[in-house]
Amino acid sequence: MSEPLSSKVVIILGGSGGIGAATARRLAAAGARVVVTARDDIGKASSVIDSLSGTGHLAATAVVTNSAALDALAMQVRATYGRADILVNTAGFTKAVPHADLDALTDELIDEIMRVNWRAQFASIRAFRSLLEESGNGLVVNVSSISGSTGMGSNVAYCAAKAGLDVMAASLGRALAPHIRVLNVSPGAVDTGFVPGRGADFNEKVAATTPLRRIGMPDDIAAAIEACATHLTFSTGSTIVVDGGRRLN
Repeated sequence: MSEPLSSKVVIILGGSGGIGAATARRLAAAGARVVVTARDDIGKASSVIDSLSGTGHLAATAVVTNSAALDALAMQVRATYGRADILVNTAGFTKAVPHADLDALTDELIDEIMRVNWRAQFASIRAFRSLLEESGNGLVVNVSSISGSTGMGSNVAYCAAKAGLDVMAASLGRALAPHIRVLNVSPGAVDTGFVPGRGADFNEKVAATTPLRRIGMPDDIAAAIEACATHLTFSTGSTIVVDGGRRLN
């Protein structure tokens, strides 16, 4: 059986995290050469690279809130591969703050959440636009969250940032067509430890009230990202929910 992503080059920002690493493994198994980035510890990215099938992968560092660093990464990818076909934005940040506690959601925390969870994704697309257009069949996949549509999440600013990410997919899906498709994958709770302070008790509570009776695993989200690249080739500007029915409650 042929590898559906053979010859493709994939950049995964936040690739050393749970969802990013799972996505790297899936896309590498499908034949892609994968660039995995970590924020500042190339060892974390390298450990993911070491777990991948195939050859031609690259570990790199990139601070996603630094647009110059993203531009430099795009230049590095161009110099190394001469192309980029798929950009996956999995980097993110949040902190649990009760929605009614307005004072705890400080200006500084709001700004940081918006920088990491919205501006960084836009900036990465801007940095890689030329390479993705040259591919002729470029794809951007952002990891969003059902909190962007339910208004229930780690804090109000995080919900707002993810809602903005969903609108960005619609806006850029139109603006960058036909050479670049833009899709969002929107998880519910995922077993990654992404939200500090949430552990097994929280996961069990969420699983009990989710129609499919479990929370998501990183590979569930990675499978949806892979589908965006291999099966949903006539889709753009859309947000694909992968939450076990969590948003139905």
